[in-house]
Amino acid sequence: MTIMMDKDALNAFLARDFPQVAGQYLVEAVSGSGLTARLRVADDHLRPGGTVSGPSMFALADLAIYCAILARIGPVGLAVTTNASIDFMRKPAAGRDLLAECRVLKLGRVLAVAEALIFSEGQGDPVARCSMTYSIPPKSSEIRGV
Repeated sequence: MTIMMDKDALNAFLARDFPQVAGQYLVEAVSGSGLTARLRVADDHLRPGGTVSGPSMFALADLAIYCAILARIGPVGLAVTTNASIDFMRKPAAGRDLLAECRVLKLGRVLAVAEALIFSEGQGDPVARCSMTYSIPPKSSEIRGV
């Protein structure tokens, strides 16, 4: 697949258009086969028992998949999640960042399907698996019928 945005372009896009995630979530690598994103785990990501909360893991998967799609189509801010499924498989390791390794399975003109595996940094077994479908808005010329 052709890469339209590298990790620096994606991180700059996130900082500009989604400043609420700046510093917490980071695109670490982009390749033809996928993307890796990091959640810098902090106290506000934890739930009782000292584990990372499900919503924080879901947010990491959503961000990673969103960026994997944008890496291939360019900075389309209005691409949105239309379906999501997540399986929490094991407790994340305490005190470690989470990494989402994702790949785009299908990239069409209107829909994209991707999956992500989430790992505690330094551990081999995934803590969660997520699949998502994104709706890609039409280009402005397609809206006008040009």
